Parts: sequence; C-alpha cells; structure tokens
Amino acid sequence: MELIQTQKKRKKKVKITPGNIFKYLILLIGAIVAILPILVVFIGSFKSNNEFLSSGVLSLPKSLDFSNYKTAFINGQMLLGFKNTLIIFVISMVGKLTLGSMFAYAMSRFEFRLKKLIMVLFMMAMLIPGITSQVATFQIINSMGLFNTMWAVIVLNLGTDVISVYVFLQYLNEIPISLDESAYLDGASYFGIFWRIILPNLKAPIVTMLIISGVGVYNDFYNPFLYMPDRSLKVISTALFAFKGPYGTNWPVILAGVIIVILPILIVFVFLQKYIYNGVAGSVK
Repeated sequence: MELIQTQKKRKKKVKITPGNIFKYLILLIGAIVAILPILVVFIGSFKSNNEFLSSGVLSLPKSLDFSNYKTAFINGQMLLGFKNTLIIFVISMVGKLTLGSMFAYAMSRFEFRLKKLIMVLFMMAMLIPGITSQVATFQIINSMGLFNTMWAVIVLNLGTDVISVYVFLQYLNEIPISLDESAYLDGASYFGIFWRIILPNLKAPIVTMLIISGVGVYNDFYNPFLYMPDRSLKVISTALFAFKGPYGTNWPVILAGVIIVILPILIVFVFLQKYIYNGVAGSVK
C-alpha cells in the first residue's frame, strides 16, 4: 500500500500556477544565458573563416572542419600549456587544500590566545584588493629568486581563502570531538588524528573546493603572464593569448582554441558535480 501511495505521489502533476510559471521561466532564461555563448563558440569553431564572417552565429556549418582544432592545438602550443598548467594545478591544489583543512582543524579543535584576532585579521586580509599589493608581492617573489619560474605562481596559489576555511569549518563541526579524544587516548598524535580521522571525513568539501578554487587556478592569466614571461613556461591561458596574435583575424581557429581550453574543466565538473552539490549543501546545513 505504501509503495502504491508513493507511486501516486510521484505521478501527481505539478500544479500550473503563476508562481511555478515564473520560476521555470527564470530557470529557462538562466539556462539559455549560460549555454548560448558556449554554443556560439562551439558552432563557430567548425566553420571556415569566410563562412564564419558571412553566416549567422547560430547557423550550422556546411561541413565539420576539424582542421581548426589541429591548427589551434599545434600552433598554439596547447600541449605545453596543458603540461605546465597541470603541474601548477596539482601542486597548488594539494598545498592549498592541505593548508586550508589544517588551518580549519586548528581553529575548530583548539583554544589558544588571539584565536579570534587571527580569524579577524585573516578575513581583513582577504578583503584587501589583490591589485593594491602587487608591487610588494612582485618584490617579494623576485627577492626569493622565484621570478620566471613556475614556483612563483604556485607560491601565490598556496594562500588559503575564506570560503574554503568556512566550508571546512562547517564540516568539522559535524565531526564529533569524541573521535579525536578516543584516538588521542589510544596514543595518536594531533597530526595523526588529522591525517587518519579528520581528513578522510572531509572528502565532500575537498572535492567542492577542488572545483571552486581549481577553476580559478586553471583559468588564471594574470599571475602566469606577469611572473612567467618565458615562452617555455606558457600555461593554457597565456598560450591561448599568445596564439591570438598571429590568428587575430581567424576567429574559427581562435574559437577552437577556446573549446580546447574549456573542455577539460567542463568534463571534470560534469563527473564531480554530485560531490560539489553535496559539499555546498553540507556547508550550508
């Protein structure tokens, strides 16, 4: 009986009300606004230059021309860009998530002097626009001997942001302190408690911040352009920017390069979206 009632509830039609119509209309408009630019870029990447200039942005190409992708990938040195981006991304995100979770663990589990002051100062530092401190930042990076190396961007990416701290803190509040106490009585150190008990329970927020912060690292153009001017240190964003120069009038090839750039992060997001939504929902709860 309960199963039948459940099925009846599922088959129950949604009532057509002005509120529901308005809600779905807003969702539809939002979906179109988000998908339309990507669709225009995707369609344009398969056209020839003459066809692109003489046809509408949403008109389908007469034939699929994959030569634009070949030109963008080879002449744009996309493989070198992907390699350097991957190195920076992996090291930056491992360090960023480790430091962020450790900071949140210390703020959640320990009581010490100036704890509140540290948190306030941390938030105040994040409120200062980054562009205002670029001269001092450049001087520090240069004095450390990191200019024109990938470590310059990696060090700048290792900073923990307020969003990740709060996401980790919300999840840490859901983990019983009794687990820490039991492990401590069994002889585990605080460091061991963090790695063996706390960190495995932070998978959802880790995946969430991996995408939220990772997209910023992947798309970062300013820092690699400023601190890594060497051609052999191109990342995917600077490779696309440099590639635009000789192909500034050939838009289909440029659009093919854009698709190549956004495709990896789009695939990752599709496969990890379940964990992202769970992480955001858990942090809000």
